[in-house]
Amino acid sequence: MNIKELRNGMKRVDVEAKVIEKTPPRQVLSRYKDETYNVANAIISDGTGQIKLTLWNEQINDVNVNDTVKIENGYVTSFKGEIQLNVGRFGKLSVVKAT
Repeated sequence: MNIKELRNGMKRVDVEAKVIEKTPPRQVLSRYKDETYNVANAIISDGTGQIKLTLWNEQINDVNVNDTVKIENGYVTSFKGEIQLNVGRFGKLSVVKAT
């Protein structure tokens, strides 16, 4: 699937794209448990468009700028008016081509 085809609410999304930007990680407190998680955002592009990809915990260190990543079984949400791609608990993020 191409990034330009992604819409809020889509599920079971498979995308392969290049990481063009990555923010430094920040810590967030879980709203369900008394735990802290690391989260960062990456901007990925496949030539048809770009989208924000949310990275959690160990995913942050696995992904670098200029890597090509593959997201399988992801889903799309809208946060503060901006759509973003999420891997989630049932999705898979893998680095296809590392730099």
